[in-house]
Amino acid sequence: MLRRFLSALLRLSAEACPLVGGQAVMEGVMMRNGDHYALAVRQPDGSIVAERLPWFTLTRHALLKKPFLRGFPILIETLVNGIKALNRSAEQAAEAHEEKLEGWHLVLTLCMALLMAVALFVVTPHLLSIGMQWLGLGGDVEGLSFHLWDGFFKCCIFIGYILAISLVPDVRRVFQYHGAEHKVIHAFESGGEVTSIEADRMSRLHPRCGTTFLLFVISISIILHAVLVPLFLHVWTPSGAAAKHAATILFKLLLMVPISALAYELIRYAARMGDNPAGHILRAPGLLLQMLTTYEPDRTQLDVAVVALREALGPDAPDTVRPADYRVMH
Repeated sequence: MLRRFLSALLRLSAEACPLVGGQAVMEGVMMRNGDHYALAVRQPDGSIVAERLPWFTLTRHALLKKPFLRGFPILIETLVNGIKALNRSAEQAAEAHEEKLEGWHLVLTLCMALLMAVALFVVTPHLLSIGMQWLGLGGDVEGLSFHLWDGFFKCCIFIGYILAISLVPDVRRVFQYHGAEHKVIHAFESGGEVTSIEADRMSRLHPRCGTTFLLFVISISIILHAVLVPLFLHVWTPSGAAAKHAATILFKLLLMVPISALAYELIRYAARMGDNPAGHILRAPGLLLQMLTTYEPDRTQLDVAVVALREALGPDAPDTVRPADYRVMH
């Protein structure tokens, strides 16, 4: 059965990627199509501006496009392009003309974001699990209970972080644009007319969402950490408790490469499984989590998402994609 599952996963992963994907930004939406992405933003005067930009990629080499190898580079390039889009959208939404994040500024911002993520979702759960061991409620890092606590704290921090930032008004509006992005992609994938009216009828939940990807990353990390960390420590255990835990954290960081690769293939597999019961079960946790990261958008936000889709498709955009009036930036 495991062999059949892996064969199906490999076969579905090798199929062509869905045409478009997106991300919510400040007062707007970013949509990617192939080697380009479009950014559409609602400015303070109510007008919509859009631009089409090249997508920074790390997967031009054929080897890095292979299933189970592409996940980590795609994660990094998505972070880079996402930060650039967020920075650009903030400028446009405020009609500012500040210096864009380029070169070492972008690298520094990306590194800071990664360090914060590591501290929050890797180091902190590990330290809390050590605390449970000291309290006598869990075992050492070689045992299963340590990693169960680690996974529990990781999930709590992740959900708590989402709930905390959702209290910020600007973030709530980003979550509305997140819902608009999903609705417009659903409308486009349905093959019908794509307008804000039609998109409004669609679900704000989408199986290929980055929120689902993060949930898969957390779930896979819990399983792999419970299996591979004890194996790693069996092969080599540094002398001293501090050194042992430091080596374990470093090993967990190295495992992010295969974890992200496997999570990427799983999210594609889940999205393509159709309406069979197994597909519903695999997609359900991610869709449930999206109830926290997406809010129902209004019609003006859907208009922005349709513009982003139209610009992302470029010259190949079908006549069925009918955006509101907007201005193209050059």
